[in-house]
Amino acid sequence: MKFRRQKIEEVNINLTPLIDVVFLLLIFFMVSTTFKQTTDLTIDLPTASSGAASIVSQDPVEVTISQDGQFVINGQTLINERIDTLVQGLQQTFDGNFERPLIITADANASYEMVMRVYDAAAQLGITKLAHTAQKEDAP
Repeated sequence: MKFRRQKIEEVNINLTPLIDVVFLLLIFFMVSTTFKQTTDLTIDLPTASSGAASIVSQDPVEVTISQDGQFVINGQTLINERIDTLVQGLQQTFDGNFERPLIITADANASYEMVMRVYDAAAQLGITKLAHTAQKEDAP
């Protein structure tokens, strides 16, 4: 006697709903992720008892020196702390107009050597208008 073999149906898994869910998760994570490209530079300014006149109206260039000796020129962080890099960065920022004032904002705990590097770079470029920033001292 000859028995008929039953045909076995091929088992398939439908991947379409799985792909839909993965794409929805991908969209959810892309939308919910925040992209922060600014770096926070915390500076503790030294204090001074008297205030000086503001030179903001003359389009100044600001050099910020962090506690660990990092230079930032108008929000652009320099790649290293060497004086030739600082001179090149200042030269590009001033763009030939060395009559603009240079404001030095140094952390209260920054080394004095880093401030002197800014002075040296300014002297090499012929910058004569220099200013420092400080916090006003609290009245006793």
